Amino acid sequence: MPQGTAALRRFSIETPGDPQLIGCMIYGFAFELEWWESASYIVTVIGLPFAIIVFMLEQRRERQNEEEELYQRLSDDYAEFLKLTLDHPDLHLTHAETDEATLTPEQLEQKEILFEILTSLFERAYILVYEEKMSRQSQRLWASWEDYMRGWCRRHDFRSRLHKLLKGEDPDFVAYLSRLAEEERQKNER
Repeated sequence: MPQGTAALRRFSIETPGDPQLIGCMIYGFAFELEWWESASYIVTVIGLPFAIIVFMLEQRRERQNEEEELYQRLSDDYAEFLKLTLDHPDLHLTHAETDEATLTPEQLEQKEILFEILTSLFERAYILVYEEKMSRQSQRLWASWEDYMRGWCRRHDFRSRLHKLLKGEDPDFVAYLSRLAEEERQKNER
């Protein structure tokens, strides 16, 4: 009698049941192992790259949400600045410039302080948002800030104070805002 058959008979004697059934169970177990091994390969080949892609997309969406949240906070700060200008209509900051000779020393000081607040806000926006190479979304968000800066740089009273306002500020920001101011000055002269 072959050795494997004796082992199977011993097994069938010790455990009740049909030897063929036991053989099927052993074959089924081996088949299940192969199935689980195949499933693990499928997960590795398909599931892992899919999980990495989903993770990367989620990270991108999270970064985009953070950028938009930052932009919203900065926009809220700019809205607060505009409220300050509305609280001081005598300074004529919300419409065309007027002759500063009509302003009192106290009003001139208030105007100076508001310009300092504005410059600080512009610098913060520049440092937090601006990059040389921006994504399309970042460019869209930055365009409004550049419009705000250009709008204020069109004003002679703001431009004339820039040298003083930009002392001690970030050098890249100083260069950027100075360039915008010069471009707007040249446009006004035409």
